[in-house]
Amino acid sequence: MAFDTITEQAQEHRQKIRQVYSEVAKVVVGQEYMVNRLLIGLFTNGHILLEGVPGLAKTLTISTVSQVLHLDFSRIQFTPDLLPSDLVGTMIYNQREGKFEVKKGPIFANIILADEINRSPAKVQSALLEAMQEKQVTIGETTFKLDKPFLVMATQNPVENEGTYPLPEAQVDRFMLKVFVDYPTKEQELEIMRRISNMQFSFTVNTVLSKEDIFAIREEVNKVKISESLEKYIIELVTATRKPKEYKLDNEAQYIQFGASPRASINLNLASRAAAYLEGRDYVLPEDIKEVARDVMNHRIILNYEAEADNVKTTDIIKVLLTKVPISK
Repeated sequence: MAFDTITEQAQEHRQKIRQVYSEVAKVVVGQEYMVNRLLIGLFTNGHILLEGVPGLAKTLTISTVSQVLHLDFSRIQFTPDLLPSDLVGTMIYNQREGKFEVKKGPIFANIILADEINRSPAKVQSALLEAMQEKQVTIGETTFKLDKPFLVMATQNPVENEGTYPLPEAQVDRFMLKVFVDYPTKEQELEIMRRISNMQFSFTVNTVLSKEDIFAIREEVNKVKISESLEKYIIELVTATRKPKEYKLDNEAQYIQFGASPRASINLNLASRAAAYLEGRDYVLPEDIKEVARDVMNHRIILNYEAEADNVKTTDIIKVLLTKVPISK
């Protein structure tokens, strides 16, 4: 049963999602792929890690999406001297009242942009980890629940390594998707150049989705059906990263140090259902799983030094997996 035959509300939401792309396009040229992944994260309650060189409109895209969705947005520039209190808040002494009061930090928003997250020390990353995983933060002796929806969208620069702290594997695994943001096409870059040269800096975007809409869409995504054979296919894909030789991936086996965690199978299921929903279907196809597999798995497969020496990337491994691992009957 397709979405066209179910509820008017679902059809209305699909129309609004199309409007989201249109509104973002007023400000950002291209980057529909990034917007798609941000929506998948939002509709499945998953955090996103964006990786790309500076100047690709990562920050602008995220802030524009938050405006279109009418969500509280907070941008945190991560630096080596950042403290956990700069992120979550701290206790301050009120001399007039004669007592300590909580001053909440920028983490108390719906969409958090953690800009250049790999520039922050371990203490700050651990504070962010609690917020991402538990949807709460602790200030002093008090624990505060974060507002819903709560989404961390982090960026990191793959080029510059000076003054950076590699993210712990446990934290990287908390991100549902790791999205590589690519350069615009020649046509898109021409449009960007013309806009900037004509001083077209500010565009007014309209609010399209409310929080209530987002929660309702999450319920609709949760109802998207996935067959048992495709569920098994997801498990086979993830298992193949751990035991590649059993799947006749002898060449790839020499490069894999650790396979993907169970979060990979969980998030492949969620992301493929969201991808199907965004395509207007209430059922998952094998193409949906393959569509999101790279972004779900590329940060969960740990390669060894031999892979680095031979210039083998996780995306190369995933491409072979999708070719050779069969779909269960």
